[in-house]
Amino acid sequence: MAETPTGRAGENLHGRVLDAIGRDIVSGQLPPGVVVKAEELRARYDVSLSVVREAVRVLESLGMVRPVRRLGLIILAMSEWTILDPLVVRWRMAETPARQLRSLTELRVAIEPEAAGLAATFADAAEAEEIMRLAARMRSSGRTGEVEAFLEADAAFHRAVLRAGGNELFASFDTVVAEILAGRTEEGLQPQYPHPDALQWHFDVADAIGSQQPERAREAMAKIVAKAYDEMSSVWEGEPRRP
Repeated sequence: MAETPTGRAGENLHGRVLDAIGRDIVSGQLPPGVVVKAEELRARYDVSLSVVREAVRVLESLGMVRPVRRLGLIILAMSEWTILDPLVVRWRMAETPARQLRSLTELRVAIEPEAAGLAATFADAAEAEEIMRLAARMRSSGRTGEVEAFLEADAAFHRAVLRAGGNELFASFDTVVAEILAGRTEEGLQPQYPHPDALQWHFDVADAIGSQQPERAREAMAKIVAKAYDEMSSVWEGEPRRP
């Protein structure tokens, strides 16, 4: 019986097939080095060849497959993937959540304190005010236990900090942080009432940015990401560092 493609990459058929193939590559059901033909994918996912070709074009742009003349498509190893593309992040979060959360959280620990320092140095008044407003939203929704509202404000806060420093590479990390926060919630690690210290540290970051104190902003953000790491570390305990 043909497999029915399902997923979150989009509501249309192309999006669902793209999602299904991407997740099969991430999970190893389509392992590195295997060569498949478009016709085999058409049968596997029970769709037309045109839909398969559209999905393959995206996967090729992500470094997940490569066409080989007269043979078909070769599935590429993870080392070839555009690893921080939001689609790849989402597929890995769905298929290997422990490993993906660990890798992304370690990256977050390295990046976000420096991003906060840059924001404190280069943010304009409007950006600083927005960051403070988002910290206030986090405190309000956190104290009332509104988890979805808190998550939305939290993601927006970190997105604003990453962008305020004027570093386009840090700014592009915002979708990754949003996936980390969503993954934490899906793993049941987001408390309904956030710890008061975490709420205060977000205010400290916002205040340091507004008062142009880079080192203070770095220190407060380092506390935020270190606590997040500690709270999630049980998810990847015992997980090997390499496949």
